[in-house]
Amino acid sequence: MTVFDHINNLPVFSPDNEGEKTPTVVEDFIKSVSDADGIIISSPEYIRCIPGGLKNAIDWMVSRTEIIDIPIVLVHASSRGDDMLVSLRRVLSTVSSNFFEDLFLRISLIGKSPEQISEMLQTEKYKSQITPFLLTFVSEIQKCRNELE
Repeated sequence: MTVFDHINNLPVFSPDNEGEKTPTVVEDFIKSVSDADGIIISSPEYIRCIPGGLKNAIDWMVSRTEIIDIPIVLVHASSRGDDMLVSLRRVLSTVSSNFFEDLFLRISLIGKSPEQISEMLQTEKYKSQITPFLLTFVSEIQKCRNELE
């Protein structure tokens, strides 16, 4: 599993900067996406919306084919943020033919320190939610691969 945490380094999307003008950092991001077997997106909300950095990253993918067939799921670490999730689901279902909207994991971690989160996720209560979610996602990835072959 690879975590891509450099979305904040992407320049603001502009169709004028696609093709031969695509910045190297964007090309690197797109390569990370195209190399992925599947994508798990987890994001906070900002003012009930998709954070600008995440939406910008998705915008860079809109006119490309790399994201279309890659399986995508959402993990949400809050008991709130449903307005953002509605928007994000709409966007992802537009850019991906393999966005699994119904395969969703929500674990409320609001107000927890990184140490508390680490401890919580090691408990059987959380493992019993996370493990089946991940196994189902792996199964969906394999089905998608078989369909493409």
